[in-house]
This record gives sequence, structure tokens and C-alpha cells, in this order.
Amino acid sequence: MGGGHYDNEAHKAATTTRAALPTQEVFRETKLHPDMNPFGVDVRESRDSPAHPDSIGIMFFMDETASMGDIPPYLAQNEKGLASFMGMVVDGKFVNDPQVFFGAIGDAVQSHREQSPLQVGQFESEAHLMDKWLTHIHLERMGGGNEGESYDMAFYFAARHTSMDCWEKRGRKGYLFITGDEPPLKCVSAAAVRERCGDDVRKDIPIADIVEEASKTFNAFFLIPDQHRAQNCERQWRNVMGDHVIVMETKEDTCAVSATLIGLTEGTLADLDAAGAKLKELGLESAQIHRVIRTVEPYAASIGRGGSNRPTVETAGGRRKRK
Repeated sequence: MGGGHYDNEAHKAATTTRAALPTQEVFRETKLHPDMNPFGVDVRESRDSPAHPDSIGIMFFMDETASMGDIPPYLAQNEKGLASFMGMVVDGKFVNDPQVFFGAIGDAVQSHREQSPLQVGQFESEAHLMDKWLTHIHLERMGGGNEGESYDMAFYFAARHTSMDCWEKRGRKGYLFITGDEPPLKCVSAAAVRERCGDDVRKDIPIADIVEEASKTFNAFFLIPDQHRAQNCERQWRNVMGDHVIVMETKEDTCAVSATLIGLTEGTLADLDAAGAKLKELGLESAQIHRVIRTVEPYAASIGRGGSNRPTVETAGGRRKRK
């Protein structure tokens, strides 16, 4: 998958049209869409083409449970959503040929309660196809009851059911972003994998092992929407993923943070100073730029891209200081 051309202006126009619609008119699925059913799927492919000779796979798996179900509509209906992400990545030249995949997770362990605990789209390069998979997500909005959601299933699918030319031809990792606000479950349930994917897995897989496996082919990040929700899960995720756990200040920064993480990792953004300058050039407001830089700073420092001149921001007392 992943052919065709991307038109950011058309994508922005489509987003503007959807913005005024009720969420249920944009996300109409009342059960698992058959094209997003992972059962029996061999691989989802990100491939080069004449139009996209330097493809790179970018996966977004979103927690669609009750406390997190506002993220998919935000990406589809807000001007700072998916169209903004693609505009930054393409116009900022963070990568040449992004191919974006949308999936969703709920709670696969509590299988008697949920119809759609794992949903998988395709890698796409065209805006209307990205939107198709995003809006095919069944917002079941359930979860709860067992101190975690099935983020492990997203790592499992990325690790064992994707095939990307960026990795197989060039040894270049793709990107995996998972949004959530619950701690990780201790393991991938073999029973859940058999039931939801049809794979003949007989032993549970420890969460650290499946994260490590996915990280062989993906730069993987766990995005927590805000500092309030981080209180419930940040420490547990850092034990597994370290500085690849990203705590945002607001869900509105999801796309800007994700794009900036790609630019820093690729080296198309040399450091945080370059990131701030590029985000300004791309039209982001000053307040959001400061939030994004604060959010990605620990990760940037961990890969040696912290920069030397932090932007100045107003403190609560009105004094200015470096951040």
C-alpha cells in the first residue's frame, strides 16, 4: 500500500468540512469494520513506488476506550490534527515519503466485553485514504476493569504483521506512536492473540520483550495526552520504554509532537533550537512551540539533540527564564 500523491490543501479543506459535524457523523462504525479486522491478516505493507521512492512507514495506534476516545475525532476534525501533522512532515521535509497507518486498541483481555479491541488499517500516502482508515475506527469507548489496556497488542501487530521497504531495503526504521493513559499489561496474552489475530501463539509474551521486538524495526513512542493522565501510568511505561515515553501538556500537541520527534530522530532537525525555528517557519503559534519543545526535550537530550539555547518563556511570576 502507499501509492498516490498527498495534497495538503485538499486535506485541510476536508478537515474544515468535518469540523462542524457531530462526531457520530464522522465516526459511523457501530462495530468492528471488516477491513480493520486483524484476524488472518498476514502483513500490512509500506512499499516504495515511482511516486514515493523513499517511503517510510508511520503507525498511529490510538486508545479508543472511554477516557481516550476523544483523540481520533481530534485528529480527524481539528485543524491541528492529521492534516497539520502531514503538513509539518511534508512541508518541513522531516521525511520524504511518509506512509501513514491508523489503528486502534481497547482491551483484548476483557474479550467478553469488547467487540473491537484491536483494529488495523493500511499504510497510505493519500489524504482521503488516511482519512478513510482513521474514520473507520470503531469508537467503542469501553475498557477498564483490569488496570490496563491492550497496548501490547499494538506492539505485537507492529512487530509481527508489518513489512516495510524502509527497513527491508534500507535498514531504516519506521515510526510507531501509541496514545494511551493506562499502565502496560504485564504481557501479550497468547489467548488474545489467537482469538484476535488467529496466530498460533502458545505462550504469553512479556511486555518488555514485545516492545524490544517492535523496536527492532520501529522508533516506538508512547504518547500520554497530558500531565494529569500521566500520574496513572508514566512511571510504569518509563520502566519499559525510558525516554521514549512522551508526556504532553495537552492532546492538541499530539501531531506537532509526533512530527517533531520524527524530525529529531531523522536528524532533519539538528536539535531543539532548529526544531523551534522550523515550527515557527511552519506557522505554529509561539505558545504551542514552547509546549512542544518542553515536551520533547528529555528525548532530544537522550539522543544528543538538546541544543544550547533554550527558548525563553514566561514563568508564573512573570519572570523570564530558559527552558
